[in-house]
Amino acid sequence: MTHDAPHDAPHDAPQTLFAPWRLEYLEALEAKEKSAGPPAAGSGSFLLDSWRTPDHDEANHVVARTSHGLILLNRYPYAGGHLLVALGTPAPTLLDYSPDQRAELWKLVDLAAELMQRTLEPQGINIGINQGRAAGAGVPQHLHVHLVPRWNGDSNFMSAVGNIRVIPSSLEAMTQRFRERWTQTTTN
Repeated sequence: MTHDAPHDAPHDAPQTLFAPWRLEYLEALEAKEKSAGPPAAGSGSFLLDSWRTPDHDEANHVVARTSHGLILLNRYPYAGGHLLVALGTPAPTLLDYSPDQRAELWKLVDLAAELMQRTLEPQGINIGINQGRAAGAGVPQHLHVHLVPRWNGDSNFMSAVGNIRVIPSSLEAMTQRFRERWTQTTTN
């Protein structure tokens, strides 16, 4: 259920979307954070932190890792199943990587695209890099590639009129789905 913004709110103020089923999820997150203790010092790059902590792959939504890099779900997806690909060695631009490293990055992108196609069967995939903050990079010090699954009609009235993205699957469920397909692919 949605409600309009109050009459005294700016004209472009967002509407409220009531989602009471999310309360259990939010409370579980808070309990998990409290039980984890104080945060560990991070590198400033969640990609590098994920690379350095393979024992946290499930919590970090890492779908697959190779000796050079990893494939993981984007925590703030444009669409359900939005994947990120990054090398374990951070660099801010594509040309900061050696030719061999760039080749390894594209091999990972190939693996991610194939995994996405087999897992979700999208009608299309947007593949791109936002290099530098001005280009939209959220982690400009660690170049990464976005793979966004697309379907005809996936941008519906909710995003066009309501300015709201609807992601139909939890990150946990999507991670499990990709990991199962990865396991099937690598063991066959």
